[in-house]
Amino acid sequence: MDTTSFDYSSAIAAHLVYFGIAIVATVIFVAIYVTVTPHREFKLIRQGNIAAAISLGGALIGYIIPLAKAVAQSESMMDMLLWSAVALVAQLVVYGIARLILPTLSSDVHEGKVASGIFVAAMSIGIGLLNAAAMTE
Repeated sequence: MDTTSFDYSSAIAAHLVYFGIAIVATVIFVAIYVTVTPHREFKLIRQGNIAAAISLGGALIGYIIPLAKAVAQSESMMDMLLWSAVALVAQLVVYGIARLILPTLSSDVHEGKVASGIFVAAMSIGIGLLNAAAMTE
């Protein structure tokens, strides 16, 4: 028997733990993000508001990019949780900056102004990419 064989059961268990925690972290991110924003994204999305869908979708992608990097490179669960928290804070900060640049951002998204949704999505994805790139092993 080959003693250097890969332990698939341990690898699958680790995968499920990291994947599960990443899903929970994503749900927590969305819950916090939609609480911080003055407009109600899910209500607006259900009404067909494209600006709200683009804005929230961009924030979600902007969070998940560094979260995926954290999952891939973390040496421990605490390490991954720390980087996921950093990613969450970065997204909240970039949303705050977007509101400073566009003071009517929330009302614009509520009114379905797609340009504002795209702007927030671009900022969110951009900061997510930079955040992920800045994570070092």
